[in-house]
Amino acid sequence: MIRIQRAGDRYPGGDPAAGIETRHAFSFGRHYDPDNLRFGAILACNEERLAPGAGFAEHPHSHTEIVTWVVEGELTHRDSAGHTTVVRPGDVQRLSSAAGVRHEERNDGDVPLVFVQMWLAPLETGGEPSYEIVRGIADSTPYALPEAASMLHVRRLEPGERTAVPDADLVYVHVVRGTARLSGEELTPGDAARVTPAQDLALMATSDAEILLWEMRPA
Repeated sequence: MIRIQRAGDRYPGGDPAAGIETRHAFSFGRHYDPDNLRFGAILACNEERLAPGAGFAEHPHSHTEIVTWVVEGELTHRDSAGHTTVVRPGDVQRLSSAAGVRHEERNDGDVPLVFVQMWLAPLETGGEPSYEIVRGIADSTPYALPEAASMLHVRRLEPGERTAVPDADLVYVHVVRGTARLSGEELTPGDAARVTPAQDLALMATSDAEILLWEMRPA
């Protein structure tokens, strides 16, 4: 089964007056939807747009794996474990909040910042927070998140190029930029597909495209 969620169907959020615009793919904050709480390990897939100087002040997280993918601009991350990092397009950032950590995220640049942030549920709660950043991850290098029994695949495709969708019990497809076709459905920026199960499927780019795919097993 393939369930498509269009970009326009995401829940609006953020604080536009403060330069923060958010689009939520899953039930979030005031947009409570009991039928859209998670998909596999994924609890949230938020598209964030921060104006220059805007950001999220320090706030807490716990029992969540937070993975961030920058689309445009640069994201400044600081956390209570002592990490200060600038995340750029092509980097994968992971913060395991474990039993508890605080962090802030800001656009300290002079151009708009766009990023996708995904929250995943860990297999076990508690423990010590941890942090990792992979610079310039390649298409052929999947990013493993064993804490959530998940694997992130990044695909950058040229028009007409095809890529296999991982065979898995659950696959979440998010189109970052460009357009691609999945099982006859045209996906555009911000669109997502939830596939259960994924077997013998392929994505074909219909323009230059960047796509994130999460390969997961049931919780």
